[in-house]
Amino acid sequence: MTPFGSDGRLVGPEGPDIPAICAMDASELVRRIKAREFSVVEVATAFLDRIEALNPTHNAIVSLRPREAILAEAHEADRRLSAGEADGALYGLPVAIKDLSPTKGLTTTFGSPIFRDFVPDEDGIATARMRTAGAIIIGKTNTPEFGLGSHSFNEVFGATGNAFDPARSAGGSSGGAAVALALRMLPIADGSDMGGSLRNPAAFNNVYGLRPSFGRVPSLPAGDVFSASLATDGPMARSADDLALLLNVQAGPDARQPLSSGLSPIDGVSNFDDGAVRIGWLGDLQGHLAMEAGILETCEAALGRIQGGAVETAEIGIDPESLWQSFTAQRHGVIAARYGDLFDDPAKRDLLKPEMQWEIENGLALPAMALHRAYDTRTAWHLRLLALFGRFDCLALPAAQVWPFPIEWRWPQEIAGRSMDSYHRWMECVAPGTLSGCPVLALPAGFRGGLSTGVQLIAPLGREADLLALAKRYERRDVTG
Repeated sequence: MTPFGSDGRLVGPEGPDIPAICAMDASELVRRIKAREFSVVEVATAFLDRIEALNPTHNAIVSLRPREAILAEAHEADRRLSAGEADGALYGLPVAIKDLSPTKGLTTTFGSPIFRDFVPDEDGIATARMRTAGAIIIGKTNTPEFGLGSHSFNEVFGATGNAFDPARSAGGSSGGAAVALALRMLPIADGSDMGGSLRNPAAFNNVYGLRPSFGRVPSLPAGDVFSASLATDGPMARSADDLALLLNVQAGPDARQPLSSGLSPIDGVSNFDDGAVRIGWLGDLQGHLAMEAGILETCEAALGRIQGGAVETAEIGIDPESLWQSFTAQRHGVIAARYGDLFDDPAKRDLLKPEMQWEIENGLALPAMALHRAYDTRTAWHLRLLALFGRFDCLALPAAQVWPFPIEWRWPQEIAGRSMDSYHRWMECVAPGTLSGCPVLALPAGFRGGLSTGVQLIAPLGREADLLALAKRYERRDVTG
């Protein structure tokens, strides 16, 4: 089963009839709101009704604001529109912000009982830009504790169920966002990604997720702002146009983040507009990555549906285990530096999940030279990528190594008979993309047994325009054959 229906839209779960408003692309919805074909109140009401019907089963949206408060804001948006005062690329769209992003005046837990009652007094940078662009923030989307692990469960709100089978994992850490999108509870959604958090849930729920180039979407400063961060905010959507819509709102330099300037414009001319696209298929990294049956075949079939795509097997050209060790060392260090104070407080330490304690313990024990060696490996990977991009326009590999697994699992203990030695090793396929600093698109690939997966496409630094153009080609190919 391909990810798109005959109408060119991403396939969604079977269920109650989708109201016309909720079925529309976000770009079209904004156009119709501004043309006064729909009121903002009508739009908000349609999505709130959808949430009321489906969220109790899937638990994707949390900290939902009272309906009357949301509709009062929608009424004010309609008044401003009538008065000619309204503007913004997301005007009138109801959105829910991932629960890792500070949201002014709205409970933001980070999925942790430590912050169960925390209400920030300012927005994160991307959240503030969405609000300024006219979006109406209605609540938050569920995430694992502090975003750790590609499975969205926590001790505050519980687990989020997959859009196609609520007894299965939604992925993570942007699991709530992906499920809300797939179920048409939201028109568009934000997310973030350190270890696949925009890519894995997109794959598990048959939507798009785009991890931008480092610096493209700045975040509030924390720690070392002069190094290329492993983590970034980014967009999720059900169409290439909507992905571009939200990315253009989120992106742009901020003086507080020195690495957020100097990138080529997102809406620049794409290298993929005409002619063949040379795709280097990395697959399972010459057998290094364990894969469940059907993942590789589904991803390869998806690549074959890209208009003008010329797929050729590529070798990674660097020890993939060294990439994983580089990723985990840097991750240990970042997490220990950011959350070490919680670990130092015995009362708070007891409230941290074991995976978080493991990350911090390893980070605190990490020798400085081990961290430098991790940086050296990242540099070597960057240089190898330059050579690969001399032969290929983009690189591809699966966005997940397993199909969505039972929701009660903490994480998959083994894949195809191979034991996983950490809570995130089963998502090792995302490490090359994270370490690259390049834009990475999770493209919906298809289904097996009613569950979906996706394929990652990595483009050169700053070339989000190429990935968006390629996604549009993919949408056309799936409809036209």
